[in-house]
Order: sequence, then C-alpha cells, then structure tokens
Amino acid sequence: MTTPDFAADAVAILPDLVALRRALHADPELGLDLPRTQQKVLDALAGLPLEITTGTRTTSVVAVLRGGLPGPAVLLRGDMDALPIEETTGLDFASVNGTMHACGHDLHTAGLVGAAKLLAARRDELHGSVIFMFQPGEEGHGGAKIMIEEGLLDAVGERPVAAYAIHVAPGPRGIFATRGGAVAAGSNQLFVTVRGRGGHGSQPHQTLDPVSAAAEIVLALQSFVTRRFDAFDPVVLSVTRLSTGDGAVNVIPEQVELAATVRNMSPASLATLQEGLPRVIEGVAAAHGLSAEVRFDTMYPVTVNDPEETSATVDVLRGAFGEQRVVMMPTPMMGSEDFAFVLNEVPGTFIALMTSPPDADPSTIEWNHSPRVVFDDAVLGDQAAALASVAFARTAR
Repeated sequence: MTTPDFAADAVAILPDLVALRRALHADPELGLDLPRTQQKVLDALAGLPLEITTGTRTTSVVAVLRGGLPGPAVLLRGDMDALPIEETTGLDFASVNGTMHACGHDLHTAGLVGAAKLLAARRDELHGSVIFMFQPGEEGHGGAKIMIEEGLLDAVGERPVAAYAIHVAPGPRGIFATRGGAVAAGSNQLFVTVRGRGGHGSQPHQTLDPVSAAAEIVLALQSFVTRRFDAFDPVVLSVTRLSTGDGAVNVIPEQVELAATVRNMSPASLATLQEGLPRVIEGVAAAHGLSAEVRFDTMYPVTVNDPEETSATVDVLRGAFGEQRVVMMPTPMMGSEDFAFVLNEVPGTFIALMTSPPDADPSTIEWNHSPRVVFDDAVLGDQAAALASVAFARTAR
C-alpha cells in the first residue's frame, strides 16, 4: 500500500504546530508533574477521534487512534518536560520562569500532536491502531518506565509491534539521522564517600586524609575506563562533583564526597562497571587506611534500535523526503534517552532530526542543554509527517 504524502498534508497544519510549540516553550515545566503542558496537549487534541487517558503517577497523556482497516498497533513517543536552566536565547517567546526547553521537547510534543492530526485525517486508510505517547519526566525521572508500568503498552488491547521517536538536535536543518543497533548510551550515576580522620592541616601525619585519597580515586577511575574496556565498546566516566564541605581552609576534613556520570554501550560493559568500580575505589581507599562507601545507580539502559525496523524506517523516510535528507549515523550518541525503556519491550527506531536555523554558524552552534540553544520550528511539519509516515507504513506492512 502506498504511504500518503503526509509532508504535503502537513503544510496546512504547520502554523498551528508552530503556535503550540512556542506556547509550550514560553511556559516550560519540570519532571513528572506538568499540569499546564498536559492541558495544552489535551486542548490541541480536542475534536480528534482519539481514545485519551491520563496518568495517575504522572501528568502523561496516552491517545489511541483506531484505524478503519485491520492491522497491528504501533507507538509514537513525544516527551514533554523541560530543564532547570535559565534561558538566554533572547527569543520573543523565551521562557522567563527559570526553566527552559533546552532539549527540544517542546518540538517533540508539538510534532507528535501534528502526527496525530495527520493520521486522524486519514483514519479510514489506516491499518490497525496508533498509540500516541506524551511523556513527562524524560530528563532523569524515568517517565517512560512509569508509563509502561501504568499500562501504556496495553492501551490498544494488544502490544504494539513497533515504536518510534524523533529527537531534535543541532545540525543542518531537516536532516534525519539514525542507525541500527545501539544508538544512545546507557546512563548510570556513581556516588562515593571517602571517610578518614580529620585534623589540623599543619599536622597531616596525625590524620587519615581523605582528600589525597579522593584525588587518587579520580585518576584511578580514568585509568580503569581506559584499560578495562574495548575501545569499540566505549565507556565514558566523568567525575562531575567533588566536595569536602565548607570547613576551614586549615582543616583536613573527615570525609570527601564525589559523584560521576557513567555512560556505557552494552550489558557486558555495565556488568564490568558494577563489579569493578567498587573494587577500585575501595582498594585505593584501603591503601591509605581509609574506607569508602560506593553507590552505583543504573538510570537508563542502552537505547537499541531494531535493525530490521530501522532499515524499513530509513526506506520510508527516504521515500518521503529524498535520499539526501536521510543519513546513517556512523557511531552511537553518548547521551542517554529513556525511550530505551520502550525499545526494551518493543522493537523500533529512535531518530535524530537536525533543526538548527539555516543562518547558524556551525563553528559556534549551541548543543542541547545549553541556555542559548535555538531550534528552528520550521521543521515541525516534516517532523509530524515523518512520524505519521513510519507509523502508517508499519501498520500496513
């Protein structure tokens, strides 16, 4: 069955999608509780032939469109939460409440609304059903996992056969990028407390100094990463917090705390991290007569694209937008994404969409999570059309 020209259909709804995106951008919310965002989504979906439910543990929205022809279910995701960042873009619709859509989730939400509108307009031609997943709490709160626990994947009455999501990123506007296999890293957090015996800074021999031991631990962690892991199965460990408290400068503290973000690309590397990090840290501390408390938290698993679904998705996108607008990523991203929880349950594809303004200087372009990052919402029509196209094609397969 031929996939409709959703890109042409999207021209008519683009102004509405831009207006929705800018309203979301001007009024961002954090975490799992997004009541104003949820209401904007519900208002935008009003009048469409959708079965809508909202979450109990989060302000999620799940909307189901049942097609006019028999077929399977597929899922489309858009995340809705912002970041605790003070925006400095100078846009006339910039946020002024101390939070910011610095990761483009406002575009994801508006684009998913657009996909719902496009598919609803061709409901009679649609095989099966589409689940539209409007997700809070992507930025470190595990919102996808909570939605799954609340029955997201059973919203139609049968499990979806595939799931798709688009994430915007800086780069040449309108280019889609993806790959089969691992596409984004697993995310973990390491917390360490090194305990010793404090004392006067002029008499270090009468103390058990946790500061020098903590410094050795930081270096040992870097050596551990470079010497224990295959370069083709990368691990990134960055110590981002190191604190002795706010005691006097001439006092050696009782303890030092450090924290790190740890990214991995495979279950094997995660197992090595879980076993090896405590051993290295506790060993360095013990060598100095100190103790160390280690906590390693697994946050998000590796985001893995199903190779078969991804190949089919690339074919659909190239058919809709042309060969030159779809590229294959040579390597995974070391950022993480909680769409991984969905792809652990359902085969599918996570896609990047480049959205920098055409006049942006590539040498000074700002990345996601920057207070100055700017996304061009002229892509929203194509974003909505891409989601609609892959969903329509998959249900008809």
